[in-house]
Amino acid sequence: MTSTVSAAVARTADGSALQAVLLDMDGTLVDTEDFWWDAEVAVFGELGHRLNESWRSIVVGGPMTRSARFLIDSTGADISVGELSVLLNERFEARIADQVPLMPGAERLLSELARNNVPTALVSASHRRVIDRILQSLGPDRFALTVAGDEVPRTKPHPDPYLFAAQALGAHPSRCAVVEDTATGVAAAEAAGCPVVAVPSVGLIAPAPGRTVVGSLEDVDLPFLRSLITRMN
Repeated sequence: MTSTVSAAVARTADGSALQAVLLDMDGTLVDTEDFWWDAEVAVFGELGHRLNESWRSIVVGGPMTRSARFLIDSTGADISVGELSVLLNERFEARIADQVPLMPGAERLLSELARNNVPTALVSASHRRVIDRILQSLGPDRFALTVAGDEVPRTKPHPDPYLFAAQALGAHPSRCAVVEDTATGVAAAEAAGCPVVAVPSVGLIAPAPGRTVVGSLEDVDLPFLRSLITRMN
């Protein structure tokens, strides 16, 4: 298991029961969910298969191995999961080039968390090679920790990535606010025992106990995140 940890791990969210903020990447902080689907459509087109638009909500937010296996099984494509994962990552990286668009409110929220010394982790199902590319747009110094999908034995929807992030930051999961955009990510965070803010990107996510659904990161700020912990605890 590999992670990128900085001295910011030792920081605490002063004056609040909130101990850390754990953020998903694709579709949450960066507007890349369309890029992934475009990559999948293009790769399978070259393999002689057409993807059904309805499959998009199934593969979004999940680990590469799960998405690749589903698409192979659904199309009957003659390719292994490992081979397909390489092609998809390469096509996605070519698509994002040197800059990726941030979601509305992402820049402001990350700046606010950094300004207030809130320990912040990036927790993604994407592979390390993709995360490191996108971090150049997000600012790697804004995160005390980054966790990639290919660095944990079980990634989302399992709780492992969020449990690992909380432990690495010295925080209790119930005092870590998670921001996610997919049902898969929400399931992982809730299984870890974290209060969740869902900002749906593809597919609907309904409110539930311990889960708040908002329309945009523009609706999320530090007082809002602190209130989630207060309500849950």
